[in-house]
This record gives sequence, C-alpha cells and structure tokens, in this order.
Amino acid sequence: MKSIVSWELPFDCPSDRAPNPLCQPDMLPTQVRLSASIAGLIIQSVTEYPFNQPTQPSIVEPKPPSIARRVLRFIGSILQTVLFAVILFFVVNMLTARIRVEGDSMEPSLIDGQFVVVNKLAYSLQDPERGDIVVFRFPLNPDRRFIKRIIGLPGDLVQVNNGEVFINGNLLSEPYLSTPPAYNDQWEVGRSEVFVLGDNRNNSSDSQNWGPLTLQDIIGKAFLVYWPLDSMGWIPRYDLAAAADQR
Repeated sequence: MKSIVSWELPFDCPSDRAPNPLCQPDMLPTQVRLSASIAGLIIQSVTEYPFNQPTQPSIVEPKPPSIARRVLRFIGSILQTVLFAVILFFVVNMLTARIRVEGDSMEPSLIDGQFVVVNKLAYSLQDPERGDIVVFRFPLNPDRRFIKRIIGLPGDLVQVNNGEVFINGNLLSEPYLSTPPAYNDQWEVGRSEVFVLGDNRNNSSDSQNWGPLTLQDIIGKAFLVYWPLDSMGWIPRYDLAAAADQR
C-alpha cells in the first residue's frame, strides 16, 4: 500500500520566478524529509492495522471429578478434622484438668458433684495467692485428689482461736464461710509450703488435720465450674491480702 504524505514549506515557491532550489523535494532540508518519512510510516501502519474483531475464546467445561477422587477428598477432610480434634484434646489436657468435687468440705463455695476446670499452668509464672482454691495430691495418698482453699502462704504463722483465723497475728476476714471453725490451734508454714483449709471448716480433711501442703503437690488452680449447667460460672475469688504478710 502506497502512502501519500503532503507537507507545507515555510516559504513560497512562486511559479513565475526563477525556480528555487529549495522548492524541489530532493533539495529539501534533511529534517523536513525525515519528518515526512516518519509520517508516512505512521500512516501506513495505521492503514494496514487489522481492525477485525478477535474471535471469542472457546470455554471448556471442566470434567467433574471421578467418584474415587470425591471419596478420597471426603476421607481426607474427615482425617483433617480428627487430627485437629486429637491435637486440641492433648493441648487442652496439657494445660488444664477437669475435677469432680466429692463431698461437702468446700460448701458453700463448691457443692458435691460439681465439675471444675483447673489451670495447671497457674503457678508456672507466679506464686500461689491467699484465697486461691487449688487442686492437689493428697499427701497421705498421692493417688487421690483434694480441693481446698489456700489460707497460709510460705513463712506464715496460722492461728485458729475462738472460731477466727489469724495470719501473723492479723485477723483474716472470710466472707465465704457459713460456719466458723470449732477448733483452736496454730501452725507454722514452711518456706516451700502452703496451709489449706476447706470452707466447711468443721467437716473437712485439710491442713488442720495433716499439716501444711508442699508446693510440689499442687496440681493447679480451680477457676471455673462447668457442670451442672445451672451452676456454670467463674469461681469467685476473694482478696485476702488484707491479712498482713509479716513473715
């Protein structure tokens, strides 16, 4: 295809005068002739560009997976779910324990037959606190599990006199008791021990019977009642720090 390009010269080329050499195309300045050539190429490219509409791509419908592949996918999803459940089970059991309250030694705070969740890592980063309800191995039979409240901390002097508990000579306020203790005595708590008592003071096997509890026998801190459903909730925590730490 031949392209026709025209241009205008920056000067007149009258025909009635002597011919001007610049009016001859071959005598034009190089810049003018080069611009004309480029313009011709552009016009030729535009003229020869195919403007036909592209054909629509064909759509290939994917083949449905075979029955065997669908069965394998189903089995794989089940195995993933089972594996996740097993891992979750071991993680939960590593971090917590579930304990059934037996007997009435912790009434009215905890009732016989309730199930509680125990945080086994509670004392990994911090020391036990006065007022915590803990689950521990019974010192006289490590195969049994007891649940009591911490009253005395390491180095404390615990005294029970006339139905009242004193820590290092300071009266301990215990709003969770329904009946005051009917015994009188005193105990010195060792540096690696705590003193635990049941909230039902007159019907509990605790430190007033068999002495302070070693820290290594503590399994964890009880923090939640999850069964039965009508008693589900956080175990109340009482701040017993009012008893001065004069160890």
